[in-house]
Amino acid sequence: MSSDIQREKFIKTLQELGGSAGNMRLREALGWQESTYNRVRSELIDTGIIAPGRGRGGSVSLVSTNSGPSARRASLIEVKPASATPAADLAPTAEPAQAKSQPRTQGRKAEKNANGNGANLGFEAELFKTADKLRGNMEPSDYKHVVLGLIFLKHISDSFEAKHAELLAVDPQAAEDEDEYLAENIFWVPKEARWSYLQANATNPLIGSLVDTAMDTIEKRNDSLKGVLPKDYARPALDKIMLGELIGRISDIGLGNEQDKSKDLLGRVYEYFLSQFAGSEGKRGGEFYTPRSVVRIMVEMLEPYKGRVYDPCCGSGGMFVQSEKFVAEHGGRRGDIAIYGQESNYVTWRLCKMNLAIRGIDADIRWNSEGSFHKDELKDLRADFILANPPFNVSDWGGERLREDVRWKYGLPPAGNANFAWLQHIVHHLAPSGTAGVVLANGSMSSAQSGEGDIRKAMVEGDVVDCMIALPGQLFYSTQIPVCLWFLARNKGNHGFRDRRGEVLFIDARKLGHMVDRTRKEFSGKDVEKIAGTYHAWREGDGYEDVPGFCKAATVEKIRGHGYVLTPGRYVGAEIADNDEVCFASKLIDLKSRLESQLAEADRLAAVIKENLSMVISNG
Repeated sequence: MSSDIQREKFIKTLQELGGSAGNMRLREALGWQESTYNRVRSELIDTGIIAPGRGRGGSVSLVSTNSGPSARRASLIEVKPASATPAADLAPTAEPAQAKSQPRTQGRKAEKNANGNGANLGFEAELFKTADKLRGNMEPSDYKHVVLGLIFLKHISDSFEAKHAELLAVDPQAAEDEDEYLAENIFWVPKEARWSYLQANATNPLIGSLVDTAMDTIEKRNDSLKGVLPKDYARPALDKIMLGELIGRISDIGLGNEQDKSKDLLGRVYEYFLSQFAGSEGKRGGEFYTPRSVVRIMVEMLEPYKGRVYDPCCGSGGMFVQSEKFVAEHGGRRGDIAIYGQESNYVTWRLCKMNLAIRGIDADIRWNSEGSFHKDELKDLRADFILANPPFNVSDWGGERLREDVRWKYGLPPAGNANFAWLQHIVHHLAPSGTAGVVLANGSMSSAQSGEGDIRKAMVEGDVVDCMIALPGQLFYSTQIPVCLWFLARNKGNHGFRDRRGEVLFIDARKLGHMVDRTRKEFSGKDVEKIAGTYHAWREGDGYEDVPGFCKAATVEKIRGHGYVLTPGRYVGAEIADNDEVCFASKLIDLKSRLESQLAEADRLAAVIKENLSMVISNG
């Protein structure tokens, strides 16, 4: 490859990544050796087309120029700095509206921007940096409620004031009628709680008390928000100068006109902040936030066009937000799906309620501290779609108190691990033709401990396992280990698709995704399209073919031969043109799962031999 072509490819790839990127991430996107990358990088720095950045591992960014040699070279490609990225790029590119019953396969569109979490508004990153600088010594886990609460307050106040102005111009009396706002799913905001009032008092030393009063009065006037909003802005630990500056920064986000409203600006800022706080909190952050690109895969695969959507451990509500977006993007209406959820963490439940309310999504989200296992708030619900990211490998879920339960159709889940309790709880809540997508630890695919292998066997033989997907590591804030997706179906023979009974699709997606920083990976729109498109082609019988190293449709008989281990690597085989860059960690995971299966089989055979020897001795 000539140097000119390499430089052009370097610039184009950097542009696709938003105009700036870490060296490691960019080199992986290019697929180059380090020596090639360093040479081209140096050439472009010397000519002034790119500039080196700081940070561990280093970074580069495009330089916008209007004259000189670098401008002439950059003119080969249209260069857009990161700040020029339009707000609309946050959401997946919408397709033309189509009938909801129309099957869609590998040609479907998925999200376009490289950032699978949709964090590309242009100003939201700067807003977050400013907000984060203001927090001082506060922990991110505490500070997130300060910021997210203000964003929520700004949203409902702007929505109210826009409607208030509209009514005032027509009928001043109607402008003071709460029912006029309720009819359009707009919260009533009293004068002392409106953003304009708080903004005018941002430098008041009592601003913390004013915000608390605003939150309290809004809850009193809107039953659905009772107990949801944070009301501790007056506490001494929260610096009031910082709070005033934060109100000033959030005031820059406009929602007073239809253009801004159509972009769902504050909702996207809220989602971006959720993802950033999840990253700041690490493992704890993963408890309330599932990365958007992972949720996108689950939603694109299940296609929740119409019906009841349920999440028994709903976190901050990301599954619901993406389901609503999916419906809107494909010609449906907001009311086409009914949303139900349960969450045991009260703080996270509040985040979920705000996350849905800021987008105008009506939902039945229940909270109790006992959780879905011990106090199933929606025990009579049978959902058409279930999307869930349960906490992995929970050992203290209280299973010993639930030995006799109607949900354990496929076997008694071990008291020391809740994985198969979650799977069976979810199957129990599926409608007769319902489908589900569940994120679980990789061990769920192969473990034979404490009867888990028997439950997995019963689920396979019961034909409720539809598809298994192995994901790469580093996707989640809460864990760096690879995880998997289980897709379940109550009726694989007759629910609008081809008869798939006796068959399971395996997808190995461990080689997909790209690094967005030193520790975290995301799926691109093409990755999402490849995975979901493969599943739909198989499910709908529309041109599916096995791809060595990526996907394989396996019969139950084949799965029996593997001892009911559901690790996709067992079935998809190797790529036809394999390369030497296959991650050693991925190979090790396959070997580990095989070893676990073989050890379990050895234990079983040893028990049989001991039993037979005992019989021989007793009969001798």
